[in-house]
Amino acid sequence: MKKSVEEDVFVPFYPKSTVEDKSSPCFKFQERRFWSAVKLLSNVVLWDGIVQENKVRDLGLSKLLNRYLLLNILNTPLGPDNIEKCKKVVACLPERWFQELKSGSSLPELVNLCQHLEH
Repeated sequence: MKKSVEEDVFVPFYPKSTVEDKSSPCFKFQERRFWSAVKLLSNVVLWDGIVQENKVRDLGLSKLLNRYLLLNILNTPLGPDNIEKCKKVVACLPERWFQELKSGSSLPELVNLCQHLEH
C-alpha cells in the first residue's frame, strides 16, 4: 500500500485557465487522476482493523488526502463538483475513527478538510 501511495499516485495541478474548460484534455486527465486517488483512499482504509490504525491513517490521511486530494479539492471552484468530491472523500473514512472524539472535534489529520467544509 505504501508503495502505491508513494509511487503510483499522481494528481496534476494545471493553471486555472487551463482547467476552466471541462472539455479540455487537462481537466479530464486531472479529474481521472483525482478519482483514481479517491478509489485508492477507499481501498487503503478498508485495511483498518487489519493493519495498525496509525499506519492506515498515515497512508490514507497524511499522505493521500492531505498531499494529493485536498489540494485538488481546494482548487476546485465552490459548487456541486466541490461538494461531490468532499462527500466521496468523507464517505471513505471509517466511522470507528470518530467514535471516541468529543463533539465538535475531529482527527488532527482532517483539520484542513474540516476548515474547507466549514467555509
